[in-house]
Amino acid sequence: MNKGLWLPAALLAGILAFCLWNSASMARSTAQWRAQLEEAEHLAQAGDWEAAAAAIRAGYAGWSERQTYLHIVTNHDAVDAAEAMYHRCLAFAESEEASELRAELAELQDQLRLLAEMEEFSLKNVL
Repeated sequence: MNKGLWLPAALLAGILAFCLWNSASMARSTAQWRAQLEEAEHLAQAGDWEAAAAAIRAGYAGWSERQTYLHIVTNHDAVDAAEAMYHRCLAFAESEEASELRAELAELQDQLRLLAEMEEFSLKNVL
């Protein structure tokens, strides 16, 4: 390989490695947050509203820890929308509003799935 091509090739390899790592990291994080929301939904359906709110708070704590990273690598509007949904979910859980909580949890889970999809390393996202 030509000496002048080593640096660009190494840079491209580094970018590819970061993209693959970012995709896997985002998929892992959003899967964990979605699982916590599913747990909250099951707890709310069982009538354990305190535990449901605690599960949402636990998911939100993990979400909050990743805020800086999320704002760097993904769409701000999507992150901000999910943030607002977390707050609404917690408010519905604390006020024991079953139907509103169920709808908001479903919407938040879908938003988290979309966040992971936006960071997925795929031809659709590259082009």
